[in-house]
Amino acid sequence: MSTVDFRFWFEFGSTYSYLSACRIENAASAAGVTVSWEPFLLSPIFTEQGWDDSPFNVYPAKGRYMWRDLERLCASYGLPFIKPSRFPRNGLLAARVACLAKALSEPWLPDFARTVYRANFAEDREIGDAAVIRSILDSLELPGAELIEQAGTTENKRLLHEQTRQAGELGIFGAPSFVVEGELFWGDDRLDHALAWASSRSAENSENAR
Repeated sequence: MSTVDFRFWFEFGSTYSYLSACRIENAASAAGVTVSWEPFLLSPIFTEQGWDDSPFNVYPAKGRYMWRDLERLCASYGLPFIKPSRFPRNGLLAARVACLAKALSEPWLPDFARTVYRANFAEDREIGDAAVIRSILDSLELPGAELIEQAGTTENKRLLHEQTRQAGELGIFGAPSFVVEGELFWGDDRLDHALAWASSRSAENSENAR
């Protein structure tokens, strides 16, 4: 697998992040790229841009387009989709759990993320509810109550805050975003381009090392 630094920045309230989370591992494996999963929060970044809500709610025409686009894309990718009855949902607790998994280098992070996304965008479940997150962790045969308690520690909250700060410093303004050795790609439709860039950088690095 490629040693190029490829980071997948995702937010649980993000519709298009659902698509990328479900597609990225197979696509990355085919491209020979190793992916680092990077949870963060969009709300502080949106606040800095002057928004107090998702831009898909701030601009209704954009929102109507997004939901139809998402419906089409899910059908083309073979992914289940139900328009959530509330949008955006609060992904704070899920992000804290994901941040904990990242800090501990837990292999279940991708499965957890995908299950949360399916709960939100395919099952219309309230992912901001601790009981839902616990049930998701339990369904993955993980100690849900224990992990939620650990995710709520001051240290883990600080880690998520640092993740979000780092995302801002990288110039990230939306999700999903992919950062390849400092090069930023935004949007699910840029996933393949980001992987191709990573592959080319890996080949270039290998050539330079000879």
